[in-house]
Amino acid sequence: MLTRLKAKSERNLAKRICKVVLDHFEKQYSKELGDAWNTVRDVLISPACWQYAVLLNRFNYSFELEKNLHLKGYHTLSQGSLPYHPKSMQCYLSRTPDRMPSERHQIGNLKKYYLLNAASLLPVLALELRDGEKVLDLCAAPGGKSVALLQCADPGYLHCNEYDGLRFRWLKQTLESFIPQPLVDVIKVSELDGRDLGDAQPGTFDKVLVDAPCSNDRSWLFSSDSQKAACRISQRRNLPVLQIELLRSAIKALRPGGLLVYSTCTLSKAENQDVISEILNSYSNIIPVDIKEMARTCSRDFTFAPTGQECGLLVIPDKGKAWGPMYIAKLKKS
Repeated sequence: MLTRLKAKSERNLAKRICKVVLDHFEKQYSKELGDAWNTVRDVLISPACWQYAVLLNRFNYSFELEKNLHLKGYHTLSQGSLPYHPKSMQCYLSRTPDRMPSERHQIGNLKKYYLLNAASLLPVLALELRDGEKVLDLCAAPGGKSVALLQCADPGYLHCNEYDGLRFRWLKQTLESFIPQPLVDVIKVSELDGRDLGDAQPGTFDKVLVDAPCSNDRSWLFSSDSQKAACRISQRRNLPVLQIELLRSAIKALRPGGLLVYSTCTLSKAENQDVISEILNSYSNIIPVDIKEMARTCSRDFTFAPTGQECGLLVIPDKGKAWGPMYIAKLKKS
C-alpha cells in the first residue's frame, strides 16, 4: 500500500516539474557544473528532500523552542568558526528534510522564528554588519535577509527597498512580524526602482546588499504554466543587464571604504561570475574581497562549486546538504 502511494506521489511530482525549464537547465548546467549537475538536479526536482533552517528571532526569544530544536537533532550553523558570526544570530539546521510549521502573521505579535534556505544567510554574514552602520538592502522582498541583518547587529539606519508592488507588501508584513517598534524607527521601507537609488542617495551607505532578481532555479522548475515558463526562459538573457544596472546603482549609493555583497539564487554563470567580472572590469575603485575562508569554515553544512573567483562562492544543493543554489560575491569600494 505504502509503495503504491509513494509511486503515485512521485508520478504527481513528475507532472509538476516543468519540462521546458528542466530541459533548458539540463543543457546549460551540465556544461557549467559538469558531473556535479546530476546530483544538483536530483535534489532540485525532489522537494521531499529539501531542508529548512530555523532562524530564531532575538526580539522574541523562546528557550522552549531552542530546547525543542536540540531534541529534534538540529544543530547551529558553524557557530564560532566563521570569520564573522555574531552570537545574537542563532540559526538551526537539520540534516534531514524536517520542516517546522510556519507561524501565522498576527498584528502586534512578533514571530519567534523564520524558516529559510540556510544558504541565504551567507550573503548576510559576508556583509559583516556592525552596530550603528547605515545599510541598504536594495532588493529586499520577501524580507528574510533584512530580518537576518537585524539579528546580527543594531544598524544606525536600514533602508529596505523593493520595486515590485506585491513583493513590497510582503516585505512590510515580514518586518512587522519580526521587528519591535523601537527598531522600526531606524528602518525605511521604500518602493523605488533600485536602478535609481544610487543617484538619489550617493555615497550614503556603509554596507549594501544586492540580492538581485534572477532565474530562481528552484521555483522555475515547478512553473505550472509552461507557456509562461518558456517566456521566462526567452527573457532570461536580459537579467544580467538588470543585475549590472542594480550593481552600478549600489556602487553609487556606497561610501568610499564601504562593502557591497551581491547574491542570487541561481546557478547561472551569466548571472553570477559574468556579472561580477563585468563590474570589476568597469570600475577601477571596486576591489574584489577574498571570501574563500567562508567556504572552508562552512563546508560541514554546505557544498560549494568552483567559481574561478576569490571574491565569489556558489552553494550547490547536495544530498543531505540540500541548501542553495546561492551565489555570493563580496566587493569593496576604495
